[in-house]
Amino acid sequence: MSRIGKLPISIPKGVDVTITGDQVQVKGKLGTLTEKIPAGITVEKDNNQILVKRSGDTIQLRADHGRVRAVLANHVKGVSEGFTRTLDIVGVGYRCEMKGKYLVLTLGYSHPIYYEFPQGVTGEVQEKGARIMVKSHDKQLLGAVAAELRGFRPPEPYKGKGIRYTDEKILQKEGKAKGK
Repeated sequence: MSRIGKLPISIPKGVDVTITGDQVQVKGKLGTLTEKIPAGITVEKDNNQILVKRSGDTIQLRADHGRVRAVLANHVKGVSEGFTRTLDIVGVGYRCEMKGKYLVLTLGYSHPIYYEFPQGVTGEVQEKGARIMVKSHDKQLLGAVAAELRGFRPPEPYKGKGIRYTDEKILQKEGKAKGK
């Protein structure tokens, strides 16, 4: 058995889980998420727990077993608590601000970048334009938005300037060595 897949998912108060055929819908105070279950995997609701089981022992079924359990656990946590991701902006003159529904990034290009958050994702600027906090109930969408923001100016390896995740460590290269 998969070590991750066999763990039960506890359902907190305020979260409603509906299983219909090959679809699992998780509804909570922060939103609703739906997941399609692949063939060979079954999801059962027992009291206040979700159990994920597989019908065989093939490599694909074992992989799907753990993945489906992890995704459903993220859905349950997302609709009840939500997820956050913070990004730091490092560099002289690099900053961001919110103008209406747009995040305006000034990153050393000849023009500012206007970014509109997709539905289900919110953002706020902290520390005088040096930090962006992105929040969502969908962990997958949150990661995609954070990666897209980081992609506007990834951290460079010599001075570390750019947009990075708060917990990210940048390996800095040594500059040019003096001639002998």
